[in-house]
Formats: sequence, C-alpha cells, structure tokens
Amino acid sequence: MSALRIVISTFGVLVGLAGIEHGVGEILQGSVRPGGLVIESWPDSAALEILGGEPALTVIPNLLATGIFAVVVAVAVLVWSVAFAGRRHGGLVLILLSVLLLLVGGGFGPPLIGIVIGVGATRIGVLPRRGPGRVAQAAGRAWPWLLGTAVLGYLSLLPGTVLLSRFLGVDDPRLVLGLSVFSFAGLFLALGAASAEDHVRAATAVETRGPAHRQSGGWREPGLGRR
Repeated sequence: MSALRIVISTFGVLVGLAGIEHGVGEILQGSVRPGGLVIESWPDSAALEILGGEPALTVIPNLLATGIFAVVVAVAVLVWSVAFAGRRHGGLVLILLSVLLLLVGGGFGPPLIGIVIGVGATRIGVLPRRGPGRVAQAAGRAWPWLLGTAVLGYLSLLPGTVLLSRFLGVDDPRLVLGLSVFSFAGLFLALGAASAEDHVRAATAVETRGPAHRQSGGWREPGLGRR
C-alpha cells in the first residue's frame, strides 16, 4: 500500500469515528426539532463543554434523524477511505461523502479533514515526470513520524482536551485552537511527505526495472496505480 493511502486511510478512520460520535449525541437528544441549522451534538455533556458541546450543522429538521444519518454517512466515510479511496474517482467520492457528513450533523472538523484527505486521495498513483530531489527524499523518510505526530495532535484534541478538563480542570479555549492548528498542520505535512515517499519509491522502481517501467502519467510503483 502506498504511503499516501496509509495516511488517508488512517485519518479516514478518525473522521468516521468522530462522525459516529457526533451522531450518537444527536440520537440521544431524541426526536426533537433543532433550534436552527447549527446545533450541539452533546449540549448536556459537562465533559464536552470545553469543545462547546461539539457543534455541528444539519439541514434535517429532526435531531434523531440527523444522528442516524450522521452515523450512516460516517461509517461510509470510514469504509470508503480504507477500502476504496485509491480507486478511480475515489478521492472525489470521499470529498462528496465528507460534504454530506457536514450537512447531516457530523460536526465541522471531521468533514473538513475528510475533504482534505479526499483531495489527497485524488493524487494517489499520480506522480511527477521528474525524479525526486533531495528535499523530497528527506521528506519521504519522515512521513511515518509526521503521520504519528498528526494523529497525536488529533487525539490530543479529542479525547485529550476532554480528559484534561475532566481530571485536571484544564479549560482553556486557546488550547483547543492550538491543538486544532497543530493537528491540521501535521495532516498537511504528513500528506506531503507521504506523496514524496511514493515518488521516491516509484523512481526507485524505474531505476530497478528500466525505462520500460516509465508510463505516460509519470512513474508508477506496483500497487500505486488506480484500479
């Protein structure tokens, strides 16, 4: 599996789980009409107060239905990102699913991450014609560490901030903002480094297998191309 696809699959799982968590909170509120387009998935949860009750957007005039749709779409995002993101138009489908997740109560952060990894998925198997430079080679070697850092940043936000608030009394909105920026920055860096690693692998395959391995769209390592 390509490095880029591993990054996308990893964050696709996190997005799916976060969307499910939003949906469960909305389901528990019952069959009531929301007060507007913007809702709180967990309005009565003291633990999630630091996250503002986990705000979300819904175009469905019923919280129970919103939660059910959020769970279903979140599961679809999770499955698609793991199993099908590398297919032709897989990135586009992931983007559309993420937009749908945004509209049915899946929160704001998770769908935004889904859109970002969906854009990244459109680059799976698409490699430059020119060989990788030293910067790309160095970045490629760092991709697992950058992925781990990005995941750590995400988990520090949720459930990290919830645990800090619950057990240590840390309740600072600036912490939430800082961890959000850190997590997104880590994600972008991980996507870039993983793409560089795939470029390096493909270039190595060309050197090993000879010019016949070069294709019109650039180098393609076995397993990187779309099905």
